[in-house]
Amino acid sequence: MSDSDLAAGVSSTALMVAAARAIETHHPHSLLRDEYAEHFVRSANSPVALPTRIEDVSLGDADPFWGHLGRFFAVRARTFDDFLVDSAPHTPQIVILGAGLDTRALRLDLPPSVTCYEIDRHDVLTFKSKVLGSLGALSPVPHHLLPADLADDWPSALLSAGFNPSVPTTWIAEGLLLYLPAPVETSLIDTLNTLSAPGSRVGLETLPGQDSLRDHTLFDTSTAETGSHLGGLFDPDPRPDTPAALGAAGWTLTTSPVDTFTRRYGRGPDPSIPGPILQSRFTFGEKDA
Repeated sequence: MSDSDLAAGVSSTALMVAAARAIETHHPHSLLRDEYAEHFVRSANSPVALPTRIEDVSLGDADPFWGHLGRFFAVRARTFDDFLVDSAPHTPQIVILGAGLDTRALRLDLPPSVTCYEIDRHDVLTFKSKVLGSLGALSPVPHHLLPADLADDWPSALLSAGFNPSVPTTWIAEGLLLYLPAPVETSLIDTLNTLSAPGSRVGLETLPGQDSLRDHTLFDTSTAETGSHLGGLFDPDPRPDTPAALGAAGWTLTTSPVDTFTRRYGRGPDPSIPGPILQSRFTFGEKDA
């Protein structure tokens, strides 16, 4: 695999979000720390120079992409981080779907009894392992990187790695569903439900109306900034109502707009700037007994 493969297709979003986490890590008002993010950015042979600090961006926090959108990635990551840390003592297993280049198994304070499984494309996880290996980075909890296509038989890889569907699991689908074809999203959620014992928890992100947001002006600069047109990577299909599907399957869920979490943490995208960011919804909940 060439490191430059990370700049192709959806994988470029993993690198973009890593750059945003690196910026946030070094920001004076940071919501999180990810000491590995900068190493991913610097190790990838991206055709576009990606920033790792807000000082690398000419407009700084006022930049519509790395400032405004970057703060969205920051508050999203912090929100899902906190959900995972809160859930982990109650669920012996964690499964991160479309894990990208995040390193929650290494950087979060998780109980040693937890086993973490990450599922993503082979090229992303190979690059991730290569960089972490060069740093001598080790997870303090059992940690499995499982290369699998979420449109194919990913449960076989999960079960072969030791996943036990009879015990509670915390599932994370952050920055994932909006890139999947609608039938794949529906199948993935059905499978997630089937593999979830009572007491399992889920955190997921949805973007209602994403098919109409693909050409929003916010994304006009994304090709120059990252090498890919971010909105063009969104799947154009009308979206399934995934929270409703899980609710019908016996999950108790709460769905909130991103501004809820901006207010909670005191940092995030400017709510006075209209656009697709404010349409994002975070859903968290638990499977009933």
